[in-house]
Amino acid sequence: MRTFILFFALAVAGSSCLRLDSMLYNTTDKLERYERDNYTGEQDFILDETYKIQDSMIHEFTLASQVPGESSPTTIYAVYLGDINRISIDTVILYCHGNKWHMDFYWQRAKLLAHTGSKHRYGVLMPDYRGFGRSEGTPTEDGLYADVDAAMNWLKTNGLTNARLVVYGFSMGSAPAVELSAHPRSMRPSKIILEAPFASAAVMGEDGSQLAMPGSYFTNLKIDNAEEIKLCNQPLLWIHGTGDNFLNYTTHGQVVFDNSKGNPKYSYLVSGADHGNVPVVAGFSTYSTRLLEFITE
Repeated sequence: MRTFILFFALAVAGSSCLRLDSMLYNTTDKLERYERDNYTGEQDFILDETYKIQDSMIHEFTLASQVPGESSPTTIYAVYLGDINRISIDTVILYCHGNKWHMDFYWQRAKLLAHTGSKHRYGVLMPDYRGFGRSEGTPTEDGLYADVDAAMNWLKTNGLTNARLVVYGFSMGSAPAVELSAHPRSMRPSKIILEAPFASAAVMGEDGSQLAMPGSYFTNLKIDNAEEIKLCNQPLLWIHGTGDNFLNYTTHGQVVFDNSKGNPKYSYLVSGADHGNVPVVAGFSTYSTRLLEFITE
């Protein structure tokens, strides 16, 4: 993530036409298949064997995602951790991952969420946005929302009710988490968890460029979590590392939290943690306990 900011700042300094839009989506690592526990690429952390997901609890499938006005749907991939036959009676965490690569990079995080409180306690659904991993298409802001809504529609079709849906947005994933909570489509999440959310695309551009220029110079994106969160009254848990060098917790997460109408709303700041290592610095058990307290409240 820090490499992203450094590259962005250097490139902007030498070009008047670079925009953040094309850099938000880090999709360079395309896959022929998902490796999950056998993935050997970069990861923020790797869990031990006690967090292993039973093979019968891993379900990989495709979804048809269609932006309003599109002539045809885009095929995206998703994975569900849990017993599909129990979705109607389970609580499910819909995990909206960040901008980095694909689901294999976030597999360990999905496992950690599935084991919150106890082994296989919660169902977890994680989609790969269009253009990421094995998903078809090209990433767009509207596509991002359509992709996550397609995941919500799948859960609804399988019997999940709004009261049992918890949406979890990490980093870039905070955008669809907030947007679809503020403007529900297929489902309305009952609770919102945001880890390292960004305030808006404009603030991200300003922070990343380190230049005294308006964020609108760098991006056409309309993403504005700080404004959209004002329309969300669902309970909110905001998680952020105080040492986050990608999305500063004061200029991004704190603004989103302060603007939230969530009732109740809680902040969980992890001292010294950077953008990708909050669960590690907090300790997996402590991190999971904090999530459990919020989900079961």
